[in-house]
Amino acid sequence: MGDLFSIQHLLLLLLIVVLIFGTKKLRNIGADLGGAVKGFKEGMSGAAATTENSEEKRSLDEKATSSPVKETSAQDKTPS
Repeated sequence: MGDLFSIQHLLLLLLIVVLIFGTKKLRNIGADLGGAVKGFKEGMSGAAATTENSEEKRSLDEKATSSPVKETSAQDKTPS
């Protein structure tokens, strides 16, 4: 018995897969897989940026709540 992963076996396997699924479905599967990998990479790099952004927002919120702000209502703005 010959090599299990010879070029003839791989070509025959590829032919069977194309006959079963068709080229359009295989193209869609490839695009979906590529999009999933890209989204995963962006999510992993975005996770670090998200934690940094949330810490910055928290510090800005603390600064904003610590400074007194006078709120005016609509009645205060009526012309005299």
